[in-house]
This record gives sequence, structure tokens and C-alpha cells, in this order.
Amino acid sequence: MCDDTPRVPGRRLFLGAAAAGLAGAAFPARAEDFANSTEFEQAATPNTRANISSFVLRDWRDFFDNTKGGAILCDITSRALHYWSEDQSVYRLYPTSVPLTDELTKRGKATIVRKAENPPWRATPGELARNPDWPKVVPGGSPENPMGVRAMYLSWPTYAIHGTHDTRKIGRRSSNGCIGLYNEHIIELYGMAGIGTQVVLL
Repeated sequence: MCDDTPRVPGRRLFLGAAAAGLAGAAFPARAEDFANSTEFEQAATPNTRANISSFVLRDWRDFFDNTKGGAILCDITSRALHYWSEDQSVYRLYPTSVPLTDELTKRGKATIVRKAENPPWRATPGELARNPDWPKVVPGGSPENPMGVRAMYLSWPTYAIHGTHDTRKIGRRSSNGCIGLYNEHIIELYGMAGIGTQVVLL
């Protein structure tokens, strides 16, 4: 249920794959295969741009007993991620992408169990059942990889907090379950949050 929809693999992906010894491994993906993978809302007037993400300040005490190991709160409604360091000297607030539908959304308590730089994207069985033309794998480091440059995997299988190369997704409902951040933000968060960091999705 994780991961943002991959963008259509382009020339850069195929050149990168060839260089990595994957020449000839073309992905059966077309632009129309990924239609409706991101929610776009209309601006209030033709001369304004709508920001559909509205941050709400949160207090860690409302969701955690302590900040041991650090604490991450993913507020799906306001499409924001809050981070508090263990000693509470660091607080960060990042805009995020969130799941497309309530059915793809998981809420509750988890922990970070694994971290990865330039993670590969792998379609889950559910994603392939719904979208049989999607590629099964997009290599890590590819600009078409919807996992971005870093991923922090949660204690729920197939769920993660990760980056994205497609900045249009941030602030929108666009994922199949995961929480997405701008690449520069996931790099910063990745450096602060460790294995065992507490996570709450609400």
C-alpha cells in the first residue's frame, strides 16, 4: 500500500539502467497508466493559487508519553509532519503528501524500523492488481523513482516516510499509503530520526 505512483520512466531512467547493467529491461509504463494518481484541486478564482495544505501546530504531549528516541507525528488531515528531538531542542514542521483515499490510509502508532538511501520502489501486490501495467520495480537513484532519495520504513509492512522527486505531490492526496516529503526535507529528517523513533499517524 506504500509509495507514490511512479512517473513515466524516461530517457534518463533507461540510460541509468543500461549503465547499471540493466540494459533492455524496459518498463511497460505509459503516461495514461498513472492517470488520477494525484488529487489536484481548483483555485478559488482564475487569478489565485490554492494551497490545500493547512498546517496546524501540535503539542507532542497530546500524542506521546515522552520523546525518547525522538517523535514524529504525521497529521494526515493537515498534510504535515511534525518532528521533535528526544531533548525537545529541535522541532520541525514539514509539508507532506498523504494517501489518496481513506481506504489506503493507516492510522495509529508505529516506529521506524529501517532506513535506506536511494531506495528502490517496488509495487505491492495490491498496486499491481489495481494497475497491472505499472512497472514492478524502479531502481533506487532514478529520477523516476517515487521513493525519492531517502526512505524510513515503519513497523507496518509496506508503509514508509520517504522523499519524492515529483514536488507537485506535496500538500496533496497522492500516495498509496505512505507519507511523502520534499527530498531536501527527507534528507534533513533522515539525519535526525533514527531506528526506533516513535511515529503516530492521525
